[in-house]
Amino acid sequence: MKDRLRVLFCDHLSIMRGKYLPHSKIGDDSTRFCRSTFGVHYDKDLLNAPGAMTYAGLPDMELRWLHDDIRESWDASTRVVLGDLYDDEGRPLPLCPRGALKRAVAAWAEKGLTPKVGIELEAFALQADEKGELVPYDAPGGVVYGTGPYSDPLRFNDRIWQMAERLGFSLDMITAEYDSPQFEYTLTFDDAVKAVDDIVLFRLMAREIALEYGIVLTFMPKPIPAAGGSGMHINFSFADETGGNALSSGPKGGPEHMNDLARGCLAGLIHHHKGLAGLIAPTANSYMRLQPGSLSGYWRNWGGDHRNVTTRISAEGGAKARLEHRMADASANPYTAVAAVLHAARLGVENGYDLPPMETGDGFERTDARESTADDLAGAVVDLERDVALVKAVGEELVANHVFMKRKEVRKTRDLEGDALRDFYIYFI
Repeated sequence: MKDRLRVLFCDHLSIMRGKYLPHSKIGDDSTRFCRSTFGVHYDKDLLNAPGAMTYAGLPDMELRWLHDDIRESWDASTRVVLGDLYDDEGRPLPLCPRGALKRAVAAWAEKGLTPKVGIELEAFALQADEKGELVPYDAPGGVVYGTGPYSDPLRFNDRIWQMAERLGFSLDMITAEYDSPQFEYTLTFDDAVKAVDDIVLFRLMAREIALEYGIVLTFMPKPIPAAGGSGMHINFSFADETGGNALSSGPKGGPEHMNDLARGCLAGLIHHHKGLAGLIAPTANSYMRLQPGSLSGYWRNWGGDHRNVTTRISAEGGAKARLEHRMADASANPYTAVAAVLHAARLGVENGYDLPPMETGDGFERTDARESTADDLAGAVVDLERDVALVKAVGEELVANHVFMKRKEVRKTRDLEGDALRDFYIYFI
């Protein structure tokens, strides 16, 4: 069979949407989708969301891609490509998350800097029991930093690794996390758009390969109430016009060696902490993860090599100097989440926000910080709307669509608990 083409985009709910095109269309550079996809919710409810044009005839939008971006996929005789969305008049679609990230990159490029991004994804493995109900994957010897068959008896992660290498994904690590059967997948640093393209395709590949083993690999923030949460840590730095790391002030890292750019970025992330949550921790389930003492991004704080703060300063300097923002989870669209973090950092540099002192508490029994994210999605959406500068930077139309859908989500999930809440999301995230 001749290769077919799988064309994809990551939508407002972080769901991969696409279609298969025949081999004869591989030379094309566009196809069309219904714009009102941006009005579809997890439960397939079709809503008149801002920008979705659901009550205006459900018109087309166009997905365009570059031929050089077509790549091999993990599916035999299928190639895959990601693209950008345009409206029916050929203008960039404001709702397009990939377009939002490109705007964030362009804003930094005006300063002579190129954002570099590395993303860490955490996920839980579930499988059906004899009743067909989802339960944690049976990995009885699983421990944090576990490797081998005790942590992954079916060895589905070996297959993910092998496929990732064959397809050119630059894996930095796969390991078992603290709460078995939880795993972490890390890709190495790259230019921001390339890095996020890779992470959304890697995530899709990993889920589809795991499914062949009877595993539902879920990146939702808290699928098992008694276990820990899963984050999407966003590590970033900037290449200057000489190719050097602009966050570095020398061979040593850590808070005592930060330069002005790093301090400005930190100040922006602190200033926009509450507004960011509404975009990068965007589900009702996210706030089961965002809790005090949870090694997540709950508190409005920062620190050095400290996993219980929201923004962690790498102890590595030189080419490896970076900031790690730990609030996001993979229920967020990765393009939107990275765009939001980069914009918040940029606003800090441009506006000269004050940087509060570094966190000195342990994050479990004592915390200096007194401000946090909202405690639920409803509050986070309000905080997002109030953060006018962040909304304008990310894109007012994209955020309006997001806020509408999230308010509907609050109502849809209000009475759901336990497995019912998990199952609202589980097959999509």
